Amino acid sequence: MTIGVFAIKKMSMPMFSWLMVVALTPLMSWASNPSSGCSATNNLLNASGTYSFTFDGIERTFRLHVPGKYNGTTPAPMVTVFHGWGGDENEFLANSTVRREANKRGYILVAPKGLGSGAPDDSNNSWSFSGSTTGLDGDGGNGVSGAVCNYNMTATYTYPSCSGVAQNSCAWSQCQQDDVAFTVALVEYISSKMCIDTNNVFAAGGSNGGMFTWELGQNPQSAEKFRALASIIGLPHRGYLAAKGKPEDMPVLLITGTRDATVPPGEWDDPAFTTTTDGDWFYYTGATAITQSWAQAHGCSVAGDAVPFNDGYKKPDCRTYCSGDQGWPRVLDCRASMGHTYSFSWAWKLILDFFDQHSI
Repeated sequence: MTIGVFAIKKMSMPMFSWLMVVALTPLMSWASNPSSGCSATNNLLNASGTYSFTFDGIERTFRLHVPGKYNGTTPAPMVTVFHGWGGDENEFLANSTVRREANKRGYILVAPKGLGSGAPDDSNNSWSFSGSTTGLDGDGGNGVSGAVCNYNMTATYTYPSCSGVAQNSCAWSQCQQDDVAFTVALVEYISSKMCIDTNNVFAAGGSNGGMFTWELGQNPQSAEKFRALASIIGLPHRGYLAAKGKPEDMPVLLITGTRDATVPPGEWDDPAFTTTTDGDWFYYTGATAITQSWAQAHGCSVAGDAVPFNDGYKKPDCRTYCSGDQGWPRVLDCRASMGHTYSFSWAWKLILDFFDQHSI
């Protein structure tokens, strides 16, 4: 499959129950798998900044953060980060905690901008995932019962690019390009131009970007590119409960807010919960259902309740069905008393701790 042709240019950058205390180690030691960029003689991506490139005929933008310890010859871990609906490439990287922690741990950060704020859609950059473009949920059925929203109570956000794709008025993300194919191409491109440890490439996202992160893990085309995932306040649409899209382990961390009226996680150990939201009535799977699905795919039993796990942070209540794992569990569900917000001050540190602990 052809996944795109790149032309790159630099742009100016705008400015147990099982309770365990785990010793956190900011810098981990692992066996790296160097990318082809480790031997590249014309490295165009050796500095932090905002770049553009052409993917399948459309100019795309991404912001790159290069940690100070990166030397271009030692393979570095990388995190691709995906903004929320209407956001852009600066949403994560403009945050000082995000940049500081990446510097401390040696992570390269790549933050692409979704499509929507240009022809034919004109506004609201977004990432497309299962159900978001068709408006159909994963449970099937007709009418409201088979849609990702109650369209009698939800505004219409359908993008012009989805005019031939949307099956009802619940569609709400772009259809200009395949975001999974774009992400695969982006990871491959950067790996060819920078010295990346391909064993330790991660994905994280917030809100709409967090929903897309699940898609990257579920889709076999993209799953093989990533070691582990983290989603902040983002859940798949109702019925889309597929687990990891590759046979190897793919650890996942979910962070949600118990006061989030937009994408609420539901009650603990309630796999039947499906959400409705403030203002619009969109349906998402509950946190328990998706983490149970991923836990089972990793060989963990979901017969009992999720077991508390002490990650060392005071804000979130973290639980897991993979209590038999050594060290940090491969599937971790963390819920904090917060609304629809990223809470970078602690959540980003938790995400990188999770990636550190699951690096190989």
